[in-house]
Amino acid sequence: MTEFISYVLSGLVTGAVFALMASGLTLTYATTGVFNFAHGAVGFTSALVFFELTAGAGWPTWLAGLVAVAAAGPVLGGLLHKVMFRRLAAAGETAQIVATIGLNIALPALGLGLIDLFNEGFGLRLPSVTEGGAARGLGPQPVETWEVAGVVLDSDQLIAFAVALLMAALLWALMSRTPLGLRMRAAVDRRALAELRGVDVDRASAQAWMLGSTLAAVAGVLAVPTLGLDSAAFLVLLFTSATAAVFGRLVSIPVTFAAGLALGVLQNLVAGYGDFAENVTGIRTAVPVLLLFVGLIVFNRSRDRVAGSIAEDPPPPDYLAGLPRWRRILPWGVSLAALLAWTFTIGDSYWVGVVSQGLLLALVFCSFVVVTGIGGMVNLAQAAFATMAALTVGLALDRGLPLGLAIVLGVLAAAAAGVVVALPALRLGGKVLTLATLALALLADQVLFQIPAFGNDTLGWRLPALSLGFTDTDDPRTRVVLLLALIGVVGLLVRNLEHSASGRAILAVRSAPSAAQVIGISATRTKITLFVLSSAVAGLGGVLYGVFNRMITITDMPAAVGFVWLAVVVVQGVRRVAGAVLGGMFMVFVPELLHTFTDSQHLAMALFGLGGVGLAMHPDGILSQAAERRYQRRRRRERAERAKALAEEDVETVDLARTPETSEAPEAPGASVLAVEEPSPIAAEAPSAADALRLEGAVAGYGDTTVLRGVDLAVPAGRVVALLGANGAGKSTTCLAAAGLVPLTAGRVRIDGADVTGLPAHRRAGAGVFLAPEGRGVFPGLTVEENLALLLREDARAEVYDRLPVLAERRAIDAGALSGGEQQILALAPALVRPPRILIADEPSLGLAPLVVEEIFQIFDELRRSGVALLVVEEKAGEVLAMADTVAFMRLGRVVWSGARSEVDDDLLTNAYLGALEAAR
Repeated sequence: MTEFISYVLSGLVTGAVFALMASGLTLTYATTGVFNFAHGAVGFTSALVFFELTAGAGWPTWLAGLVAVAAAGPVLGGLLHKVMFRRLAAAGETAQIVATIGLNIALPALGLGLIDLFNEGFGLRLPSVTEGGAARGLGPQPVETWEVAGVVLDSDQLIAFAVALLMAALLWALMSRTPLGLRMRAAVDRRALAELRGVDVDRASAQAWMLGSTLAAVAGVLAVPTLGLDSAAFLVLLFTSATAAVFGRLVSIPVTFAAGLALGVLQNLVAGYGDFAENVTGIRTAVPVLLLFVGLIVFNRSRDRVAGSIAEDPPPPDYLAGLPRWRRILPWGVSLAALLAWTFTIGDSYWVGVVSQGLLLALVFCSFVVVTGIGGMVNLAQAAFATMAALTVGLALDRGLPLGLAIVLGVLAAAAAGVVVALPALRLGGKVLTLATLALALLADQVLFQIPAFGNDTLGWRLPALSLGFTDTDDPRTRVVLLLALIGVVGLLVRNLEHSASGRAILAVRSAPSAAQVIGISATRTKITLFVLSSAVAGLGGVLYGVFNRMITITDMPAAVGFVWLAVVVVQGVRRVAGAVLGGMFMVFVPELLHTFTDSQHLAMALFGLGGVGLAMHPDGILSQAAERRYQRRRRRERAERAKALAEEDVETVDLARTPETSEAPEAPGASVLAVEEPSPIAAEAPSAADALRLEGAVAGYGDTTVLRGVDLAVPAGRVVALLGANGAGKSTTCLAAAGLVPLTAGRVRIDGADVTGLPAHRRAGAGVFLAPEGRGVFPGLTVEENLALLLREDARAEVYDRLPVLAERRAIDAGALSGGEQQILALAPALVRPPRILIADEPSLGLAPLVVEEIFQIFDELRRSGVALLVVEEKAGEVLAMADTVAFMRLGRVVWSGARSEVDDDLLTNAYLGALEAAR
């Protein structure tokens, strides 16, 4: 019994570190929507600061711990938010995953590289990480011990457990009981709506990252006595902690913390009593990985989209689509010819060998092009596929099979493993799928490859060179030619896949999975096909790696190296085989070049990782960025040429039509009749002091698409302006532009005469603008009480419940569980008890029952009588015309008519909706 209690207590201490790290993961994900794969690296960096201050500078542990936790943690979190996380919030999921993976590579490498730099360049004597095994904890030195009921506990363990409990309690209170926690949760639940409700989402995100980094710093400092300063151990700590976060569904901090404690206890019990696993090598250390995989499958089925797809991360545009085929091929054809000429003329064996290594990695990287670039799924098991194929070849050769057949078996083994890894993709998607593939890769490393018969114990397998008759692969020039041929074959495969019916099916499943299933496309077959093809390509690369090096061991390509591979190829451009080739070359040449300047092994890894971080700036990679710039230059040149041609046509037209009366005052050259637009009917009206909201010549849109083309609209205080028009007229964009969510490219927005064009949405909300957006303006993941608490104090909430008893009865229910009418009433309730200056309602009656619509318009009438300016957008004109003072019709992004309600008749309505209405009043 004493032994059992000892296992439990020591497991609770270890679990407390897991729980603390997992709580930080949950915090940042629940408040920003980004799963931080670099969370463990943040903990490592803070632990490194703590170690250097204590072991290097001789600081007392309490002071070093305070600096590492209270200074390094939040400063690092705030800096990372400013540099990358604020941009990642709006990026696609692939960019989020790869950028944080890049940060996971870069942070430890930068920290360790700086130590090397200070020691080599400045003559300092900072302790190296190899001395990290003697790192001290936060407790007194020497460590004090106590024996309780036969169980020995030390001061470091007690402090770790107490600090973890305290931090978890404070974090839970912050998230569930403070306005700051409520704002952070609202920002991730519906980011745009949070801005409209006055939440500075950028500030809330920065605070979340600072808190999350502080938690990671605490966990890192507490873990130093156990883990030392091993960045790989902190990576394992991250994914062990991710298991607890998954069991808390990345939402509940109390459940996450409890799961972390239980995980630590379970791991200790399996290690102590797991006699059943004695014959399964590595199973004891793989318990967290097994639990992670089970937790992902059981608790995280994708409910918002079809599993394995990334609907919010569609394929980027192909900026080369308009170029002739020869223009796309020419640069790479010239590069290929130059490479072959160099290889067989002036290239020496060493540098040709380096090129062959880069091309070998490029072949492996092509597997990412298939599964991530085309399929939109991030798979971190590619290194496991490569290792499995190479080990299978060694095992087959050991059994007496010929090399050719062994290579075929190796590739088939990788393809079969791809089917196994594809199974989670049928149920999971996005970051959850990424974790699942990494869990399987870790299982392969820790269990499958540890089987003595498979990996030949720790010795690995010797592999012969591949003979081509007149030469073999011991010659680096032969390797270059062979790899170029194989990459060319894979390139043709990728091209045919993209342009075939199967490619269109893949694109459909990636972009619109539900619609793809409706038209009979099998998402299951599509995903399995992608995984099988990508794993086969990775397996072929792994086989050639072993053949070229004449040796393969289980440690040559560990799962962690897949992190670096993914970061490098996505940075170059994962959508194209050219990106894989550039990534392979980048991977081998950067260390070679850096070696001429420094002996540090960390700088190259830092650069690889920083490349992944750079995805926050341009998520589609370097090749896509370069192609986009060339495309924009072509577009500007074409527009300039078209404008010049139109100007010349106009001048000729004026010359032909010139009369004696007009010959002395010809039309100015360059004035295109196509550019002349009739002024809006209210454009000439002088601004009124009573106008609460006014748009003047507003031009806005999305990307290259212009939606609003000079909108002029005035909304007086205490009046209702009905904005009508057909679908696509620009009504919703007008609302968003007025509220500040869509920036203007020209024109102004005024509130009470003041120009607020440059103010963000949360500042306009503070100035009195309240937008009830189309599709219910509530936070579905927050309760009714929390939705109201975001805007109202306790006395105002009590007034809401008195006025609207239906909300009082449901105050503890998530807003997403309310009916459509109840959600719309909840969205408007804050405006009812605390009337804003301006209320903008976009399609308030959409999908609601007639009685609910009547109640909502009664609220509007009450607000008008209290002096609120109302802009109401409706496609169904009946209800809003009954209460409107002014009516404005939109067509093709412009207000084409505006006037009093009394001037609107059936003919005017018909002409407006049929597009026959002219800009006349």
